[in-house]
Amino acid sequence: MEPSAAGRKERAKPREPAARLEKAKQKSAQQELKQRQRAEIYALNRVMTELEQQQFDSFCKQMQASGE
Repeated sequence: MEPSAAGRKERAKPREPAARLEKAKQKSAQQELKQRQRAEIYALNRVMTELEQQQFDSFCKQMQASGE
């Protein structure tokens, strides 16, 4: 046993104040919002990439048709 720890009593952790809990809830909500926004951005990026590819394919077909 450590000599410095012998004189100290084990204290129970007091309950967190309401303000601290509210701050934790806000932080959690912010993280969830950030994750959802990130997922939406990736989904939108995927859709836009597919649309761009379709438009490019259409353009290529038009160029082939006009070249013949």
